[in-house]
Amino acid sequence: MAASSIRFGPGCTKEVGMDFKNLGAKKVMVVTDSTVAKLDAMKQVIEGLEKEGIAYEVYSKVRVEPKDHSIREAIDFAKPYAPDAFLAVGGGSVIDTAKLMNLYTSCPNADFLDFVNAPLGKGLPITEKLKPLIAVPTTAGTGSETTGTAIFDLVSKKAKTGIAHRNLKPTLGICDPLNTRTMPSAVHASSGLDVLCHSLESWTAIPYYERTPRPTNPINRPAYQGANPISDIFSLQALRSTVKYLPRAVKDPDDFEAQSNMLLAATLAGVGFGNAGVHLCHGMSYPISGQNPGYKHAGYAVETPIIPHGVSVAVTAPAVFKFTGASNPERHLAAAECFGVDISQVKAESAGEVLGEALAKFLVSLGDQPRGLKHMGFKREHVDELVEGTIPQQRVLMLAPNLDVQNVEEEREQLRGLFEEAMEY
Repeated sequence: MAASSIRFGPGCTKEVGMDFKNLGAKKVMVVTDSTVAKLDAMKQVIEGLEKEGIAYEVYSKVRVEPKDHSIREAIDFAKPYAPDAFLAVGGGSVIDTAKLMNLYTSCPNADFLDFVNAPLGKGLPITEKLKPLIAVPTTAGTGSETTGTAIFDLVSKKAKTGIAHRNLKPTLGICDPLNTRTMPSAVHASSGLDVLCHSLESWTAIPYYERTPRPTNPINRPAYQGANPISDIFSLQALRSTVKYLPRAVKDPDDFEAQSNMLLAATLAGVGFGNAGVHLCHGMSYPISGQNPGYKHAGYAVETPIIPHGVSVAVTAPAVFKFTGASNPERHLAAAECFGVDISQVKAESAGEVLGEALAKFLVSLGDQPRGLKHMGFKREHVDELVEGTIPQQRVLMLAPNLDVQNVEEEREQLRGLFEEAMEY
């Protein structure tokens, strides 16, 4: 099990300057985006650094849903500054960008594709010691403050991919519920749906003892190991909290209890999936957001079309869990019970269907969610390209129950069926 150290509680952002002082940092690279740059969280961290007399430089051009070129620009900005520590203030996009700035400034001679997940990159393990990174999440969703994963779009391949290794983990995650109060309702919803799928996918992933092959060296053991008894505790609690608190957090921007619990759920789910992994919803989401036909999600203040990550993940969830149900009916029924379903009379063979229906009902009642891929502008003729964009996501597909990853033709057919089923719910 590997997870970052976490500090949780209202007001703990103020301590970040002292943390860097305690780490012996002299030059901090502060990473954020143009929206978060104006928020109180940034004001707090800058005050903290200045109070301790620590030099810093701010990079505020992080792209929301990063692309490889936006990551490279950020790395090029960081290299000449030569920071001895990093501070990320923002959502998953900011924290992931900071992780990669840290990686490539610590390994300045590495080629960009060296560490990128195979088969799109070489998937080399990270052997260098990276600089300290403190992450201050301003959204309750990705759990990136506790994981060794960083995700971005590889534009030339039309695929979302990333880098996953334990050494990418932040040194410390500062989870201050005051920092998520600025999230617009739409961002609460989509980042909360990421928490929902993190918890459900890690809870239903293949068990850790079925994941093969055994690595020849422990440094090659993937962070995503399959469902395991410790991740289970975190994933199930995160699922219960999300079902209880996400609808409240979306409806009422002043419901501080619900917002605090969603930030905690995001971090708990991060510990769960950061060690167990995710599977089909995430694997299929990468081509969905990468091949966006022009959909612009309501409530996002951006110029270009955007399918927020949490939306692209949740849109396939009813179809996915209907498909995976037979692999472990007990787990799927336990998940359905978290949504308030009475499972006392449900037969094991109906587990997937019951969980799929519970999810569809939850998504509809949350409001403002596209009810299937059709409502984002995808058509039947897009299915083959979506399938081809999913096949390379081996890192997560190998954890998918019921998916025949050994036989690529059979896997293609199964994925085609899932995308067709996900057209509408």
